[in-house]
Amino acid sequence: MLELLLCSMLTVLPDYLYRRYVQGKRIGKEITLFSVWFELRWGITACLMLTISLITLIFYFHPSTTSAMLFFRTIPIAPETVGRVAEVNVGYSAPVTKGTVLFRLDSAKQEAALEAARRKVAEVDADLVAAKADVVKAEAQVGQAQSDYQQAKDELDVKTELQRRNPGIVPQRDIEKLQVAVNGRQAAIDAAVATKQAAEARVTTSLPADRASAEAALAQAQVEYDKTFVRAGVDGRVEQFLLRPGDIVNPLMRPAGILIPAGSGQRGLQAGFGQIEAQVLRPGMVAEAACTSLPWTIIPMVVVNVQDYIAAGQFRGGEQLVDASAARPGTILAFLEPLDPNGLADVTAGSSCIVNAYTSNHEEIAAKDTTTSQRIVLHTIDAVGLVHAMLLRIQALLMPIKTLVLSSH
Repeated sequence: MLELLLCSMLTVLPDYLYRRYVQGKRIGKEITLFSVWFELRWGITACLMLTISLITLIFYFHPSTTSAMLFFRTIPIAPETVGRVAEVNVGYSAPVTKGTVLFRLDSAKQEAALEAARRKVAEVDADLVAAKADVVKAEAQVGQAQSDYQQAKDELDVKTELQRRNPGIVPQRDIEKLQVAVNGRQAAIDAAVATKQAAEARVTTSLPADRASAEAALAQAQVEYDKTFVRAGVDGRVEQFLLRPGDIVNPLMRPAGILIPAGSGQRGLQAGFGQIEAQVLRPGMVAEAACTSLPWTIIPMVVVNVQDYIAAGQFRGGEQLVDASAARPGTILAFLEPLDPNGLADVTAGSSCIVNAYTSNHEEIAAKDTTTSQRIVLHTIDAVGLVHAMLLRIQALLMPIKTLVLSSH
C-alpha cells in the first residue's frame, strides 16, 4: 500500500493536476467516477507499472523475512551411567555455575569398588615393605654363605699345604670331604645371591608394576564414583528439572532436564531469506530487526555470515532414492549480530523477529570506472531501501495491536 501511494504521487497525481488545471476538466463534470479510467488511464497504468517495479526492486535488493529467530543451544542433563537418584540439589528452575552438583546417584556399588581399590594399593605397599625386608635378609644370607665358604676354603688350603709338605700326614679322605664342603658352600653362595636378586627384582620391578596397576584401578574406581555426581558443565540456568530422589535415570532414555548456557540466544540472530536472495545477501550488509518480545524497538544489526547450503537439500544415504518433488523449498540462512553488543540483551531467547537487510552500493558508486547512468541506478537502489525501512517501522508499530487485538486469543 505504501508503495502504491508513493507511485501514485508520481503518476496519478500529476496526471490529475494536468487534466484539472491545464485542460480545465472538472471533477463531477468531465472527470466522473465512470470516466476516471479513461481520463487518468496513463497515470493509472504508469502507477501500476511503477508500483510493481518498485516492489520488485525493494524486495530483491533489500530483502525482508519474518522467518527470523534467536536460536539458542540447550544441553541435556543426563548421567553417564544408569542408576537410582539419591539426592537432588536444584529445583525446577534455578541458575547454576560450572561444576555445581545437580543431582547424585546411589553410589554404594562404586564406593565399595573404590574402597577395594584403595585396599589393593595398601596391600601392594605392605608387600613392598616385606619385599625390602626380604632383600635385607637375602643380603645377610649371602654374607653368611660367603663366610662359611671362606672358612671351608681356608681349612682345605691348610690341609692341602700340610699334605704337600708331609705326604701322608693328612688323610686323603679328609681333603676330599673338605673339597666337597667348599663346593657346597659355593653353591650356597650362588643360591643366596639368586634369592637376593629375586627379592631385589620384586622390589624394583614386580611390586611397582603391581602398585601402578592398583593405582590405575583406583583411578578408574574414582572415575566411576565421580560419575554418580552429575554436575553442570557450564554456567547457565536449569529449566524443567523434574527429577526426584528414587527415580531411575538412563542416559539412553530421556534427559533429566535442560541446561541453558549463560548468554545463549543473545549474541546473534538467524534469519531465513528466500532463495532468490542468494546473489544479494553478503556478509557486511546492514540490517534491522523488530522482535515480538521487544515491541516498538528497531535493533540495528549486521550480517556476519551467510550459509552456503540450503538445509532442505540435504539427505542421508540409505535404501531409498531421493525424490526432488517431495522436497520443500528451503531458505538461505543468514547470521546477524547487533551493532550494539547489548542490542539483544532485552530480547527473550527464542523470540521470533522481522528482519530487513539493506544493500549498499557506496563502493561501486565511488568507483572511477562507474558511469553516470550506473551511478543513478545504484543511487536509486540504495534510496528505495528507505521505503522498506518505513515498512519495518510500521510493522513494529502495529505488532502489539496485531498480536493482542487482531489475533485470536
